[in-house]
Amino acid sequence: MEGTYHPDLEDRMLAETICSAVSVAGLGIAAITAYRKRFLSAARIAAYSLVPIGLVMTGAVEWLVDTAFSPVAWAGFGVLGAAWLLFMSTRAVERRRGGRKVTAGGAEPGAVAPASSPSRAVTAKPQTGATPAGDDFSDIEAILKKHGI
Repeated sequence: MEGTYHPDLEDRMLAETICSAVSVAGLGIAAITAYRKRFLSAARIAAYSLVPIGLVMTGAVEWLVDTAFSPVAWAGFGVLGAAWLLFMSTRAVERRRGGRKVTAGGAEPGAVAPASSPSRAVTAKPQTGATPAGDDFSDIEAILKKHGI
């Protein structure tokens, strides 16, 4: 239709023209670099300069233009950002707590007293007349208190 205004078409054409110009300029720089006998650098520059025209040909630029001027797409990026922030904050809190779940009592839900079934044999210090019997397990009690058990 003649006289119909399509802003999406103009935006897409502008983006495709810019990408094409960047690719042509990059290939020109690659040709000059190859003329100076720096073939490895010329090949690398040529590879980089083919990326924009490849993006135009695959339709990625069209998708990007449609996304850049869409308020719904920007709202979607905002929602994704909020989800990422929530995820990261829960991970940070989980790390700070040491990966354990806290219940109303403050202890872990499946905590078992270590005296009920020891996993390793504990060697007691030989008792002398000056050492009270309660000092044998003082280091174990300190470890348990440190972990909140």
